[in-house]
Order: sequence, then C-alpha cells, then structure tokens
Amino acid sequence: MTDVHILAIDLAKRSFQICATAPGGAVLFNRTVSRAKLETHLREQAPCIVAMEACATSHFWGRFAQALGHDVRLIPPIYVKPFVKRQKNDAADAAAIAEAAVRPNLHYVAVKSAEHQARAVAFRTHQSFVGQRTQLINALRGHLAEFGLVVAQGPANLKSVVGMIDDGAIDLPDAVRDVARLYLDQIALLTNKIEELHSKLVHSTKVDDAMRRLCTVPGVGPVTAGAIMAFAPDLRTFASGRNFAAWLGLVPRQRSTGGKTRLGSVSKMGQADIRKLLIVGAMSRIRWIVRKGVLPDNWLGHVLGRKPRMVAAVALANKMARMIWAMMTREENYRMA
Repeated sequence: MTDVHILAIDLAKRSFQICATAPGGAVLFNRTVSRAKLETHLREQAPCIVAMEACATSHFWGRFAQALGHDVRLIPPIYVKPFVKRQKNDAADAAAIAEAAVRPNLHYVAVKSAEHQARAVAFRTHQSFVGQRTQLINALRGHLAEFGLVVAQGPANLKSVVGMIDDGAIDLPDAVRDVARLYLDQIALLTNKIEELHSKLVHSTKVDDAMRRLCTVPGVGPVTAGAIMAFAPDLRTFASGRNFAAWLGLVPRQRSTGGKTRLGSVSKMGQADIRKLLIVGAMSRIRWIVRKGVLPDNWLGHVLGRKPRMVAAVALANKMARMIWAMMTREENYRMA
C-alpha cells in the first residue's frame, strides 16, 4: 500500500467504499470495507492524501486520519458531483472523490476540532429546544382556539392561558384543561433548559475574548456570536471579508454571460444559521431606526430611503459579515464609524 497516493473514502455508517489511486491517477483498488476494517486500513496505510466529502461524520474521520499522519482533504459534495461517471453508486462516488481531490484551485473544508463541534452541538440543542417550545405553544393555541379562546403569539402571553384554565366561569371541558396543563408543564421545562443554555452562551461572552469581541458589533448577541464560533472556520482562511460574506451566502447570485452582468437575489450557498441570525440582527437595528421616525444621514439611512426593509437588512448583514471578518482577523473590537 506504499504506492497509494490518494485514498478516497465514501463515508457511511457501517459500510465504507474506499478507492485508492496511484500518483499517475490509475485506480489501484475500489472496494467496500466495514467500519472496523477502515480503521485498520488507515493505521496500516503509509501517509497519503485521504479525501472525503464534507459531511456530518467527515470531521471525526478527518481527525482520526490526521492523527495517523495523513493529509486530509474534505471536499464539498457540490464539487464532487461533476466527476461522478454514469450511474451513481458507492464505487462511482469514491472514484469521483479521488478525481476531485487532484483538481487544482479546489477549496477544501477545514477539519474541525472536537471542541469546535461541541460548540455546534450546544447551539443546535438550543435552537432545537426553541423550535420545540414554539411548536408546543402553537399547538396549545390551536386547541384553545377551537373552544373560542384566542391567545396571542409568543411565550410571554402564556400567563393568560393559565388564567383561562383556572377560571371556572369559562366553558371549557375538564379534559381540555388537563391537556392544557400538560402543555404548560412541557413548555415550562423547555423554557428552563433554554434559559440554562442561553446563560452558558452569555457566560462565554464574558470569558471568551473572541465571543466578547463579536458581541461589540451592533446586532450581534450571544446566540449569534455562539453560532459564528460554532460553525465558521478560522476566518483567517478567507482572503477578504467579501469571501466570508460569500461563504455565508450573502452575496448576489450571478447569471452573467457575454460580458453582461446579471445579479439576482442572495445565493444562500453558505452557512444558513449564521446568515439567518445576521439578517435577524440587521432587521432589529432597522426596526430601532424606523421607530425613531428619522432616518440617519449615513449609509444605512440612504439604503433605507431607496430600498425595502428586507433588502436593506440583507445589505446590512453583508456589511456586518465583512466587519466581523476584519475584527476577528485583526483582533480589534468594533469601532463606530
């Protein structure tokens, strides 16, 4: 196995397809192995290039291969797809990964550390609990609406539900009151867990210099800072702030041809969580400005005077992404222009 130049792995849970190629590109073998045999194969294999598609488990295998001295290349799946020949199967996918790994000027995904992935797990858990709580609140509001009890949206309005359930003057079956109490108990449990996770994020902004620096940007709070630290790679890997904004999908989609430039809506090609939170933070700043009644005499005020609010929010989110890149790469706090 000393002649292996690239070892391409099509990842799965139990069955893995590995394709080995020589320095000239000739395929040495392309076979299926189990999880245990893959670990043994990587240990016995002389240091080479290990290529995989970037996916949920690729970072674990990337760290495993790097510890054995291999050069790991995680390739975005969209860059591998053009090299799949004819039918799609595991063998063809592994061969396509090996072919894509030797292409020049190809962008690879950085292997995340276990601590980096742990931040992502904490953020995903917080967002999952928030979604589950919203689902329970909407279900409870829908059930009560069937009996003529209309409750406003949001967790802050659940106090009125407690009063409705305890009010004997309201014509509501006892079975519905019992079910509503079950909903309230589950919502309260999720709320406590959400507050615990949020308090950990707030605490991180006090002890972590990078998160504290991110929170100095207007429109960026502990949740957004936690998402950036969890999902974004080292921002020094981006050549410019525009590249970081493009990675987030905050730049226009291009449909240019024949020397004619045609720009559309945002590409949405990058990390959805960070992009969404930056747009939400930008919209909160815009709402605060609009409530004042007078648009400021600056870039944002001029954009709001010419464009709809959502377009201005996306433009502001793009600018926030560029500022975040500059701050993190230069290790400086936000400065008001």
